[in-house]
Amino acid sequence: MNQGTKSFNIKTNGNYQDIDDIRNTIVFSNSGSNIFLRDVADVYFDYSPETHITRLNGHRAAFVIAALKRGQNISNVQKEYLPVIEKFKATLPPNIDLQLNFDQADNVNHRLKSLGIDFLIAIGLVLFTLLPLGTRASLVVMISIPLSLGIGIIFINLMGYSLNQLSIVGLVVALGLLVDDSIVVVENIERWMREGHSRLDATIKGTAQIGKAVLGCTATLIIAFMPLAFMPEASGEFIRSLPVAVISTIIASLIVALTIVPFLSSRLLKPSASEHGNFFMRGLQKLIHGTYAKLLDKALHHPWKTLAVALGIFVGSLALIPVIGSSLFPSSEKPQFLIDVSMPLQSNLQYSDSITKIIEAELKSVPEITYFASNVGKGNPRIYYNIDQQHERPDFAEIFVQLKQNTKPNHKLEIIEALREKWTNFPGAKVEVKNFEQGAAMISPVEVRLFGDNLDTLRAWAASVEDMLKGTEGTIYVNNPVRNLKTDIRIAINKDKAMMLGVPTIAIGRTVRMAVAGIPVGNFTNPGSKSDDYAIMLSIPRKSHPDLSVFDQLFINNVQGKSIPLSQLATIQLETSPNSINHFNKIRTVSITSFVKKGHLNSDVINSVEEQMKKMNLPAGYHFEMGGEVEGRNDSFDGFGSIILVTVFLFIAVLVLQFRTFKSTLIVLSVIPLGIVGAVLALLVTGNSLSFVATIGIVALAGIEVKNTILLVDFTNQLRMQGVALMPAIEDAGEKRFLPIILTSLTAIGGLLPIALSSNPLISPLAIVMIGGLISSTLLSRIVTPVIYKLMPPKVEQHS
Repeated sequence: MNQGTKSFNIKTNGNYQDIDDIRNTIVFSNSGSNIFLRDVADVYFDYSPETHITRLNGHRAAFVIAALKRGQNISNVQKEYLPVIEKFKATLPPNIDLQLNFDQADNVNHRLKSLGIDFLIAIGLVLFTLLPLGTRASLVVMISIPLSLGIGIIFINLMGYSLNQLSIVGLVVALGLLVDDSIVVVENIERWMREGHSRLDATIKGTAQIGKAVLGCTATLIIAFMPLAFMPEASGEFIRSLPVAVISTIIASLIVALTIVPFLSSRLLKPSASEHGNFFMRGLQKLIHGTYAKLLDKALHHPWKTLAVALGIFVGSLALIPVIGSSLFPSSEKPQFLIDVSMPLQSNLQYSDSITKIIEAELKSVPEITYFASNVGKGNPRIYYNIDQQHERPDFAEIFVQLKQNTKPNHKLEIIEALREKWTNFPGAKVEVKNFEQGAAMISPVEVRLFGDNLDTLRAWAASVEDMLKGTEGTIYVNNPVRNLKTDIRIAINKDKAMMLGVPTIAIGRTVRMAVAGIPVGNFTNPGSKSDDYAIMLSIPRKSHPDLSVFDQLFINNVQGKSIPLSQLATIQLETSPNSINHFNKIRTVSITSFVKKGHLNSDVINSVEEQMKKMNLPAGYHFEMGGEVEGRNDSFDGFGSIILVTVFLFIAVLVLQFRTFKSTLIVLSVIPLGIVGAVLALLVTGNSLSFVATIGIVALAGIEVKNTILLVDFTNQLRMQGVALMPAIEDAGEKRFLPIILTSLTAIGGLLPIALSSNPLISPLAIVMIGGLISSTLLSRIVTPVIYKLMPPKVEQHS
């Protein structure tokens, strides 16, 4: 209210301070006689109807959740909240317990511990591969490991990334690569020393000779990981810390290899007692000379046959890609899964609770289960990064199951499959046992979206698609959201009769609402508490959950104050209506979804469904699109082609700048198909599909292959510049460069091996692909590259 130049709020003293004030409220007064509310109604405290029920291991519970603030370290925060929880637990009465049943920090700590062990194993394997270099040379290379990692972590921090699961994986991947530059430099310096040069002279000449090649090798390796760092959409954001960690560490290793390593070499290295190196070096050189040199000589004398065999191997590997299949992201390896229970449409909370209790009783018999958290009528709180909480629905229940921490991923899958088999035909409900999936959020791997205007037509075609999905090999948990229409109760008001009897239509609606749900008429604030506020609800005497009997004795007052039975003003009818009307890009749509059974590839099932959909003759104005994994794949690789083109251009640019001839560039790039051979075979042998992460591994593999081949081509060019004939230069370079190439490949494989053998299905395909590709490219390209060099030798200028 405005008064003069001031503005005021208006307050009355009508707030109830005590429940007796409500009882003593005057509702009617006539001739000095008052009728109080207590005379015509009961006033009492009551609970609002339950909308969902929560239990932990079968015991009633209240779930209290907390989220981590952005930028905080969850392991450090855990050290702070655990004592607080224990302190609060000590204050609880004897009949109430507090259980910390889910703690994300435990998962993070377990994952980091596993990666730490993998890191130590990788260091051990890398050091083992350095034995042929000798003690002093190995010591020089070993020093480059902590220096490169330390500088790399500084770079990672400067770019705004933290040490998380994927960045640590990137460091483990880089571990097998960061010593490559140092190995090449040290091996070349030692080779000059074995040829009789002094330590200082060998260091200067060896580093100068190999420096340009090392720079080009590192540049190509960085370029290979750049597409992963610049991937768009959610998948790029998800994976970006991995390539950033690799690139940062490799740049650091280049700095160390061209500065610290030569300095240490000039101080620590000494000529070996044997001109052919130590025992391991002599054995490796003997093996190379006895096998590789002879094989290379035969291949050079039959170049076209060699290329034909290599081409046949490559084409054969491409033919295996449909066999291994493709997928987007693998399932989670964490010892936890979800059970979604869908009751018949519009089942009430009590029925849903009874079905959930049956499932809980069976879960108690599984010895591997530590906790199962049930939420009847609602989804559980968010406990996985791509799973959102389900909205309240009385005909739905969700159970979050946690297994013992040491449960292996394969055993978890066996438990899931056993429960699926037991509950696939569960009486009175649809029970879906679901594993958590990695990557971007999606409803299910298989999703068919039907678009059109008419809901009845969409329902009819959705039924056909549902039948098709159920008949497709490999599908499970087919869901058609419009299979059934929901039933509503319609209070059909006879407006003419209501008008004749003087009953306003709005009064009928208000009275029905009061009878069924109650009408809020005010608030009661407990003065003895700061937060106890109660809504005052006006209703008729009824059960907590009303049924149709509430309408039997329901009367509505007309304008004269006479009470008219509801049965004289309206009839009660049942009618159907859609559960929901969904739109996608403003067009009405229905999504029919399905999961994929164990033992079937997502790509095979999706391709089969898509082929069948193309054969359906949808009416004019109606069409379908594939969602699920197809949409996720398109989003993940959206713009990836452009990034690959830029990467190829940068590859070519670096190689042309280094070699100054297109022939040398083509010779180096010819090694890439040979790595694909091993990558495909590795996926086939290990039973993995061509996933998003495996594709990333193939892209990164190209950089490592090119890096190794640069050493060979560059040295061959150098020998020819010094006046060596073509064939002797090819053979000499192939034999002398085979040692550092195989050493760098072995160190890379050693660094990747723990990741490949890990139980994490998200990152193990990355290492598997790279190991397989390194093996095939190291073996095949050392034969094929010299042959191609012979067939198309680049032009070089000889120097005196």
